[in-house]
Amino acid sequence: MFIKKLKMNIIESKNNLYVIRIYDKNQSVDVNFDVEKKELKILDNNNLSKFLIENEYQFRKLLHNKKPKTYYVGFELDFSIIDGKDIAAFNNKKNIVVKDYGDIKVIKDSEKMNITEIYTDGSYNEITKKGAYCILKKDLDGNYESHQYKSIFKDSATIELQAVIKALEIYNSDLRIMTDSQYVRKGITEWMVHWKLNDWRTANGTKAKNIKKWMKLEKLCEGRRVEFGHVKAHNDHFENEYCDLLARNERESIDYKD
Repeated sequence: MFIKKLKMNIIESKNNLYVIRIYDKNQSVDVNFDVEKKELKILDNNNLSKFLIENEYQFRKLLHNKKPKTYYVGFELDFSIIDGKDIAAFNNKKNIVVKDYGDIKVIKDSEKMNITEIYTDGSYNEITKKGAYCILKKDLDGNYESHQYKSIFKDSATIELQAVIKALEIYNSDLRIMTDSQYVRKGITEWMVHWKLNDWRTANGTKAKNIKKWMKLEKLCEGRRVEFGHVKAHNDHFENEYCDLLARNERESIDYKD
């Protein structure tokens, strides 16, 4: 997987149209981007412009995800693009995204290995500000083992992330993590690649959230194969529903305690 590190600098603006200079160590290319209409035009014709055209989906996604208020003359950002990334494969929730001894790849569900399966789920009550999570292990013989924990965090995404970290701490073998959290799945297998190259900054120039947790999660994935699969929440999936029930029961046991 070839990752190209680039820089952007917004050099001109007129209403909603911005001229953005993209450059690497050798070349630069100017692009026009209309924030309101989402229209992109690559102005130059060199190797760098060809690279952007070939990986236009990733480049567009970066520009689309940037908040309009962060478009202003003088804005600068380091960013990266994965050359030839199979966007459709990564976006297909039926596929398994794998961190295999440092390598990141996508496989079909039918290609997954016969390894221990872990289901994780978090539960958070916005009213009581209480949270908990569950880790459900399904071994190769179909036996189940569960762990429930209270959480001090105040948002569902962080609790889901905490659950996966705890699972990787408890079980140190090759694993398949099944989660209904796209935040976790995409974070560890896609977003972190770019965050690390950009001093943990997002396309808006702000620091990514939960940096220490993401770093810990990546460390726990080293030296083994960890598959990340997606399961749709509240869709009559037995393990996911059971994991959700155990997490909610743990949370409700503390909801109205001081």
